Amino acid sequence: MTLTEMREALAKRDIQLTKSLGQNFLHDANQLQRIVAAAELSKHDKVLEVGPGLGPLTELLLEKAGEVFAIEKDGRLVEFLQERFGLESRLQPEGSVEPPEVGTPNEEEEASCLGLLHDDALKFLKREPRDWSDWKLVANLPYSVASPILVELALMTRRPERMVVTLQLEVARRLMSRADDDDYGVLTLLVQLDYEPRDWFKIPTGCFFPEPDVESACVVLQRRSAPLLSDEQRVSFVKIVKRAFSQRRKMMLKLLKQDWPLETLKSAFEELNISQMERAEKLSLDQFVELTRQLAN
Repeated sequence: MTLTEMREALAKRDIQLTKSLGQNFLHDANQLQRIVAAAELSKHDKVLEVGPGLGPLTELLLEKAGEVFAIEKDGRLVEFLQERFGLESRLQPEGSVEPPEVGTPNEEEEASCLGLLHDDALKFLKREPRDWSDWKLVANLPYSVASPILVELALMTRRPERMVVTLQLEVARRLMSRADDDDYGVLTLLVQLDYEPRDWFKIPTGCFFPEPDVESACVVLQRRSAPLLSDEQRVSFVKIVKRAFSQRRKMMLKLLKQDWPLETLKSAFEELNISQMERAEKLSLDQFVELTRQLAN
């Protein structure tokens, strides 16, 4: 879908884009192809797309994957997508639990299935948890909810196999950062606990319509082959990380003693060779994992 076609589609339906919904549509064909290539899709793959907009990425995903389930919040765009992909009588009603069944691919044609849901993606994911373990998230995420959506999926027991997402450059840097980086923090650790950052690339503002006020990037996150912590320990990990970064300039030990006895903390810090004067941004993911194991026990 070219920029001209995008403008015409919006003008024909008198759709004025809403800034609060983060409606900056990626139209550059080269960048769209890079995103799809990064997802490494085959006809055996199932893809979750959040915020399909006018469907330029959706179209490419359908060419490569076996099934695509798209969640769109804007009802005006849902109507356009229905018409574009011939889903007039197949749209799943808002609030339904399972992704819609929109037909079975013909084995000879190797067609792909498209499911379309009119809903708020973040609310849907929170309201109706399901098994996403054999799915891939590939999306140009609305910037206002990109971080919460990634954390919601990452912390699920049955989280997606891979997440390839376009988002604000600032958020991308947080996802890719390491200990002692300026961008290192809560988001970094909550996602990297279960995902390895594989790759990322910047996307120029001119590739979007309308052009966003911020820079953008696409990141590739691959689910770890084995969990670093048990489900019980993960609860403690989230608590430790959020408390440790609640006041970045304060020493971790002083912050954590709000939740754990001081002597327990001192013992754990000594065991792991962590200075009692250390701040959270100095600790690596592995150190947070080991600290969690100590305190959770």
